[in-house]
Amino acid sequence: MKIKFLLVFFLLILSGNNFAQVPENFEHLLLSSSIDSSNPSTTIQHKIPLHLAVRNSNQTKFDPFSTEINYGTLAGMGAIALGTGIAVHIYQKNAWWKDQRSSFHFTNDWEYALWIDKVGHFYGAALLTHLLSAGFEAGNVQSESAAIYGALAATAFQMYVEIEDGFGPDWGFSIGDAAFNILGAGYALSQYYFPYLKNFQTKFSYYPSKKMREGIHKGNGIDDYEGQKYWISARVKNLLPDAVSKFWPAFLNIAVGMGVRDLDGSGGGKQEFYIALDLDAEEFPLYGPVWQFIKNSLNYIHFPMPGIRISPDAVFFVLCY
Repeated sequence: MKIKFLLVFFLLILSGNNFAQVPENFEHLLLSSSIDSSNPSTTIQHKIPLHLAVRNSNQTKFDPFSTEINYGTLAGMGAIALGTGIAVHIYQKNAWWKDQRSSFHFTNDWEYALWIDKVGHFYGAALLTHLLSAGFEAGNVQSESAAIYGALAATAFQMYVEIEDGFGPDWGFSIGDAAFNILGAGYALSQYYFPYLKNFQTKFSYYPSKKMREGIHKGNGIDDYEGQKYWISARVKNLLPDAVSKFWPAFLNIAVGMGVRDLDGSGGGKQEFYIALDLDAEEFPLYGPVWQFIKNSLNYIHFPMPGIRISPDAVFFVLCY
């Protein structure tokens, strides 16, 4: 699971983001119309995403259909993504791939780390799809194309890592990892085509495990599985009946999470599940395209909130992080 890469990439793409300017008080979706040339009397309705609403200082008239690609911004985003990918390659080569090559082979590790590794691959692919899609959108690529390109690029990078792992003598190309990479990118893309799915957001939280804090774990946060938690956060207000929904605060979600502990490297250990309150960053009172990107990205993180931990031993009321 390449969490460290994703966090670095998030910071880099944020620092280079250059979203198009839009008129003040402009709706998130513009409802516009155009005429079918074959039938001038026919009006066709279109919804134009906010990032396509471009205002050029040299224009005297605002054109909501302007979709000219900003190749400078797109090249900058591409350079950030490529540079980060190269940095990750160098890190992983020195950490895992260097002087550890064998013939390419597959491995069956579906239950590795009690499935939390596979859930991590799902989350990582979804987050990477989000970041790459935002990069395409910053270059004014049409939103549907940006979503598709982001999902394809995320899948391609994750598959590249799996292929490199396929030459490792102590692991191999994991069919399970590859499957969850595809599922994660596919879920992020599905949220574009099926907006209802945006009511269920994948999230991640991390606090170093006891083994990590005491120096027993010799790896790093990437494979410190006992310190990782993965969540699905539900926008409760959108899911409740109207009569009840009006009483539920929009910023408050409920999340269901998964973690593990007492892993012994041979398949042993315990799974733990969590039910906790969660914050919806979309409701933060910060406005504008850049702030919207920040809020969207923060929604991939579960911040510490009260909740219940359910383990094989007992049920606890805890602060979930």
